[in-house]
Amino acid sequence: MRLDAIVQYLDDYLRVRDTRDAPDALNGLQVSNGGEVSKLAAAVDLCRATVQLAADHGANLLLVHHGLFWGGPRPLTGPMYARVAGLLEHDIAVYSSHLPLDRHPDVGNNAILARRLGVTVRGAFGESDGQAIGVWGDLMLGRDEFAARLASVLGAPARAFPFGSGAIRRVGIVTGAGGSLIPQAAAAGLDTYVTGEGAHWTYFDAEELGLNVYYGGHYLTETFGVRALAEHLGERFSLPWTFLDHPTGL
Repeated sequence: MRLDAIVQYLDDYLRVRDTRDAPDALNGLQVSNGGEVSKLAAAVDLCRATVQLAADHGANLLLVHHGLFWGGPRPLTGPMYARVAGLLEHDIAVYSSHLPLDRHPDVGNNAILARRLGVTVRGAFGESDGQAIGVWGDLMLGRDEFAARLASVLGAPARAFPFGSGAIRRVGIVTGAGGSLIPQAAAAGLDTYVTGEGAHWTYFDAEELGLNVYYGGHYLTETFGVRALAEHLGERFSLPWTFLDHPTGL
């Protein structure tokens, strides 16, 4: 399958050109290859380990959520050189999708986590750069039961700030580093908010605003989208795919 055909499809499917994002995200094709794709790999992060795992699995297109250029331009020395050298040596292309993947209604991190938790999505939530990046919806569940379900979906217990109602009814989700959006969750009338991580001071926002907040881990909350995107592409273009698990514990 031609790489350019897959890239054109992804750009349209994920609405890359219509989504505002951090400058370092550089959504879309970040590294090309010889022009052909025979196997897909998906990973949360582009790093030396996932490049090597992609090579070990014989993949020549790596789909990632966090791409090569986080942190801004850097000289091709040290770890950055090793990453790029590995991609070129094994003819691996890289396609990165950050907020376009978070926000997607079908294969997005937020939408999938909501479905896995049984949340009936009612609308968008969590403003960043004038656009909503998360979802909110309804769920009738006790707080302890919700925590257990979330742990089951993520594969590990979330860090809980149980400052809201014991009867959960309205849940907001922004995967990744969404702790700063706790005030928006309270203002939206939500009683529970799920994200990946937040700064130290966000504990007091949850406490003083009376909200249940769950930090499930940046990595663990963002494995859903790249998996679903790889599966979708695999079905559409009849390509085998694999997920490369390289957890950070963060």
